[in-house]
Amino acid sequence: MPNFAMPALATDCHHHIYDARFPSAPDAPFAPPDASVADYQAVQAQLGLARNVIVQPSTYGFDNRLLLRALSEFGPSARGVAVVPLDIADEELDRLHAAGVRGARVNLLLGSGTTAEQIKPLARRIGPRGWHVQLVANGKQIAAQRNVLTSLEAPLVVDHMGLLPLPFPMEHPGFAVIADLLSTGRGWVKLSGVCNLSEVGPPYYSDYSEVARALVAAFPHGLLWGSDWPHVAGRFTHKPDDAQLLALLAQWCPEERLRERVLVDHPAQVYGF
Repeated sequence: MPNFAMPALATDCHHHIYDARFPSAPDAPFAPPDASVADYQAVQAQLGLARNVIVQPSTYGFDNRLLLRALSEFGPSARGVAVVPLDIADEELDRLHAAGVRGARVNLLLGSGTTAEQIKPLARRIGPRGWHVQLVANGKQIAAQRNVLTSLEAPLVVDHMGLLPLPFPMEHPGFAVIADLLSTGRGWVKLSGVCNLSEVGPPYYSDYSEVARALVAAFPHGLLWGSDWPHVAGRFTHKPDDAQLLALLAQWCPEERLRERVLVDHPAQVYGF
């Protein structure tokens, strides 16, 4: 259990499900070991989390079948973020929405051919549905695409604190773009992935915890939290401790009411719980 009282309806806004019975995309960077709904539910119970957001991993490309199956197993306490082609049919968006999907993930890191400029027509289509664009990009990419990212017709959720580089992440131009998104109410940032980003490592990940604290201090209204379970890629040599990662939130957000906003209120707003 974490080191603070979990609020009712606390939400993990970022985890994945893997199943070798579903084929990997031809260009998938790797094929992680299985991580099932039951496996995650055990972690969820340990941490005292009530709701969750399943994020389609790059492993499966545009094939969202495993995501949809997992959503059906979790039921109404879960939402999903899919990966969709730019020319997806409206009928398919309707089907995904009915299953609990509330966002489309765009990964600029993989060089998959999707450019930031191409996000604009996608955002125009999904915004009226109450969806958001979930962005995987590093600080350099975020800074380079400032004009696009700050003018989308859908909210933007930035994964893993923008993957800003050490040693001075808050001085990076990408941080200024994230600050612009949060200060104007056009975006959200996930307090997640710290174990992938830190060079110091556990238990406190002090170098990247500094970024989280800065975001909390300046933009408490624009934050989400995610476990990034099952931690299949990163610079760590041992599997991160999920309870330890969640306990960091008490250091970043020492006020109980703020933690409740991050874990309950903000997810309800973004994902429509």
